[in-house]
Amino acid sequence: MDRLLSMAVFVSAVEEGSLVSAARRFGLSPSMAGKHVSAIEGQLKVRLLQRSTRKLTLTDVGRSYYTRCKRLLEEYEDANREAQDAQQSVRGMLRVAAPTTFGALHLGRVVSNYLAEYPDVSIETTLSDRYVDLLADGIDIAIRIGRLQDSDLVARRLASCRMMFCAAPSFLARHGEPKTIEQLRQAPRLAFSQAVSAGDWSVTDANGQTYHIDGEIRLAANNMQMLLAAALTGAGVVYGPSFVFEQSIASGALRVLLADHKTTDLAIHAIYPSKRHVSLKVRRFIEHLSMSFGDTQPWDLMHRSTTA
Repeated sequence: MDRLLSMAVFVSAVEEGSLVSAARRFGLSPSMAGKHVSAIEGQLKVRLLQRSTRKLTLTDVGRSYYTRCKRLLEEYEDANREAQDAQQSVRGMLRVAAPTTFGALHLGRVVSNYLAEYPDVSIETTLSDRYVDLLADGIDIAIRIGRLQDSDLVARRLASCRMMFCAAPSFLARHGEPKTIEQLRQAPRLAFSQAVSAGDWSVTDANGQTYHIDGEIRLAANNMQMLLAAALTGAGVVYGPSFVFEQSIASGALRVLLADHKTTDLAIHAIYPSKRHVSLKVRRFIEHLSMSFGDTQPWDLMHRSTTA
């Protein structure tokens, strides 16, 4: 009996909750599906499933065996896809969604390199800070920053960024540099109005105590680039991700405030609908994202300053 098919039937029975459903997936009769599972148990001389008329229950051995079988089957599918990819070309329309400022500042280079390598691909990008429904909007892959919502989508972690408080030297010359959390609270704030991630305007001191900065909001906007422009003119203190402020900090146009305090780290993920049957154009784009935003992110100034 085909051992690989027997493993696949066993994994399917566990995931579907019944041998009948597993049999239907592989075009088998329920009795034949049961024989496949029994064949594995006979060869191993262990009980993997406890069967009843209503449900299947994994034994302790069966639970461990299921995990390993699932991993082996996924690797087998990946090997098949790689072999097929060698005979395929990357072509077609790729639809990508990303947060507005991140996309404008950092996605252009990735897209340009990808297009140069794959001339038969066209890319349509959607830059928006609203939540994008990949399936409803026909998006192949999306960049998400911060907390992920529970869903059936597949997430691949690409990088991280740090939230930070910044102000222009001109602002600090007029108002003084905030050295404490209370002083920071007194400063006029330039605030992003659509923040959804945990840790918005929060900071943790050396003792592990977290504080929320809730001072006056002088300017609220749903676009970080507008807030950056306002901060550069000295309008107030801005709070946002390091990938927005990196160039301004490096040039001295902005200064990081309370740099000895800890702020929130946000994960950056690539999101796509399904791990199975992922198109070659999507997989290759994820590879480009991963290479571009690898272990050392271009905006990770705090990391560079502490390791230099």
